[in-house]
Amino acid sequence: MRKTKFTETQIVKALQEHEGGRDAKEICRELGITTAAFYKWRQRYGGLEASDLKKMKDLESDLSKYKRIVAEQALQITVLKDVIEKKL
Repeated sequence: MRKTKFTETQIVKALQEHEGGRDAKEICRELGITTAAFYKWRQRYGGLEASDLKKMKDLESDLSKYKRIVAEQALQITVLKDVIEKKL
């Protein structure tokens, strides 16, 4: 997935400016992004504070770790089933 050139804190700051009354098109022009990208940001980060962002990042990293663990366990189960079938 392509990385954005803006950090999450910059995105949240732009969204807070929009909530404060600034026009979305003006913010997009200033940042050099499309309005579609801005509204995608709003969909994902809308209503978040900086502390909430840190919590969300921590949760996402935990989730990816747990997904990796589940995938490894599923692979081990598959290998063990194959070994058992070959013995019978």
